[in-house]
Amino acid sequence: MNSYNNKIVWITGASSGIGRALAIEFSKQGAFLILSARNNEALIETRSLCVDHKNVKLLPLDLQEIDKLEGITKEAISLFGGLDVLINNGGISQRGLATETSIEVDRKIFEINYFGTIVLTKAVIPYFVENKKGQIAVTSSVVGKFGSPVRTAYAASKHALHGFYDSLRAEVHSYNIGVTIICPGPINTAISENALTASGEKQNKKDDAIASGMNPDVLAKKYIKALKKNKREAWIGKKEVFAIYVKRFFPGLFARIIRNVKVT
Repeated sequence: MNSYNNKIVWITGASSGIGRALAIEFSKQGAFLILSARNNEALIETRSLCVDHKNVKLLPLDLQEIDKLEGITKEAISLFGGLDVLINNGGISQRGLATETSIEVDRKIFEINYFGTIVLTKAVIPYFVENKKGQIAVTSSVVGKFGSPVRTAYAASKHALHGFYDSLRAEVHSYNIGVTIICPGPINTAISENALTASGEKQNKKDDAIASGMNPDVLAKKYIKALKKNKREAWIGKKEVFAIYVKRFFPGLFARIIRNVKVT
């Protein structure tokens, strides 16, 4: 897809951070936008930052409310009379040792990051198949490519997304449906403040790596560039991207490094 002018793009997790930056960038490129997240007031703020407000519709949703997502998908498709791109960007992170993290926290991370995301995707696919075109993106993480201490549930949920979307890509290829997995490194957003601790509370502080991470506006441009090229997978970040190569080619070295790296 060379241009998103007049294309209908649905973005989840659009209330802040990466999702907000994507909404702004897509609006600059002339897209019609459907913005979703739990916080409607924050979505209103995101819309106010977009180029043409009348081309932006708000559709609040909670990825944990899985039984509502199929109906919300039908509503999304009806807002502008169609859909061209689904950006699965909604999600939540985690900070806590595995032995101290309650299973309820593990389940919540998976309900939001994995199950909610794939339910939306499964609801959209029949429409894309019928029209024999469409594009699906999912925001994973470099932690979707390797594990990291105090992020066991988060890393696991992102790894699961890779398994699902890599398999899906092969299934829908003949219908002209593109599937792209985006793996950002640390991005300077509120993700670490909102991350769940072992007890399920918000961490309420920003990690040093996040604070020094890439600006979400920069990521948004690179994200959309990867989509235009219909890349299967894109790794976007700073030096942390090299960790993916180290993990692949020097797994023993990587294991020693990750044991000692400062991860918060």
